[in-house]
Amino acid sequence: MKEALGYLKKLDQGLKKLNLDLEDFKEKSKKSVQRVGMVRFNPFAESGGDQSFSIALLDENNDGIVMTSHYGREFNRIYAKPIKNGRSEYSLSKEEEAAIEKAIKNR
Repeated sequence: MKEALGYLKKLDQGLKKLNLDLEDFKEKSKKSVQRVGMVRFNPFAESGGDQSFSIALLDENNDGIVMTSHYGREFNRIYAKPIKNGRSEYSLSKEEEAAIEKAIKNR
């Protein structure tokens, strides 16, 4: 009986530690990328295809970044803007707004 009680006590301690670890994991995962939205587009109507893109990477609170790559024959420009609560303090292109909207809908 003593042996069984000792075993149950160890199981209880292990379960408590596991619950603490799970709560810690849940808290940390709130800040991880959970929502992704991407839009491909052609910023130069006279040439090329949809090789440019905007991608939004957001966490549980809709905080994160939106990145845009403008691809051209002779250059490639990449822009990144911070996102807080689904919005940016910087002006956003329609493609960036669409990428953020897609990410928010991807719950």
